[in-house]
Amino acid sequence: MNAIKETHFNLPGQTSFYKGKVRDVYTIHHNYLAMVVTDRISAFDVVLPEAIPYKGQVLNQIAAKFLQATADIVPNWVVSVPDPNVTIGRICVPFKVEMVIRGYLAGHAWREYSAGKREVCGVSLPEGLKENDKLPQPIITPTTKAAVGHDEDISREEILKQGIVEPADYEQLEKYTRALFERGTEIAVKQGLILVDTKYEFGKADGTIYLIDEIHTPDSSRYFYSEGYNDRQQSGEPQKQLSKEFVRKWLIENGFQGKVGQTVPQMTAEKIQSISERYIELYEQITGEKFVKAAAGDVIKRVEENIKTAIAEL
Repeated sequence: MNAIKETHFNLPGQTSFYKGKVRDVYTIHHNYLAMVVTDRISAFDVVLPEAIPYKGQVLNQIAAKFLQATADIVPNWVVSVPDPNVTIGRICVPFKVEMVIRGYLAGHAWREYSAGKREVCGVSLPEGLKENDKLPQPIITPTTKAAVGHDEDISREEILKQGIVEPADYEQLEKYTRALFERGTEIAVKQGLILVDTKYEFGKADGTIYLIDEIHTPDSSRYFYSEGYNDRQQSGEPQKQLSKEFVRKWLIENGFQGKVGQTVPQMTAEKIQSISERYIELYEQITGEKFVKAAAGDVIKRVEENIKTAIAEL
């Protein structure tokens, strides 16, 4: 299979290496990050045993496209995209919060609401809402960025009270978050989609706030199809989603939710192929562009050579 499961490069100027759930991150000259978006796939905080061909390319190229499409709103960390699976960018000191913004009552917010809560992250919600209803206006529901384990909900007031982010910076993060969500919503509408909720991460370098990490990908965002949305809401049907929810659903149907003692179901060649095809479909739906598969053959060598060429140009 033409998939990148892991990398073990020794790059020019490399000063450290970090292996995340799906990304291999190389620090170069203490100033840059070379981020390899592998084809590993995770769900329920567990990395599944098989890699999914082209998944990394899909995520990296969607993120690159949307970072470029929002660069007039906020500067971002990207310096270059030298390979379909690689982004090289400046090192920023990350803010210790993720800026989650929601335009609809779905996912975690709905679970909290259906459990009787009428406040999420300090934001009040009106009575009488149904799952997937549009909110009166988008709400920001931040989470703390956990080094280990799950991120935790936190309110604006607690962020400021605990000094996690300086007041002036937090105010700017909120402004950027709302402007990015508005732009993402406009782009989604053109593709017949609704941007339901998403998250943004920011960092700081030399006194400037930068947008970092991926944005508006199916791994970091939830999309609904616009067509039929109102009919489905009125009849109480589930919304047609565009996210990696289909992977979670398959795992749940096969008895896996990341809990102790549970075993990941066998991922057959057919299942891996179908997930790969679904990610490619996601790319084409979100971007409106035909997906062009990266060169096959020795993909690890291709990635390494492209990174080395880019490093030489830094």
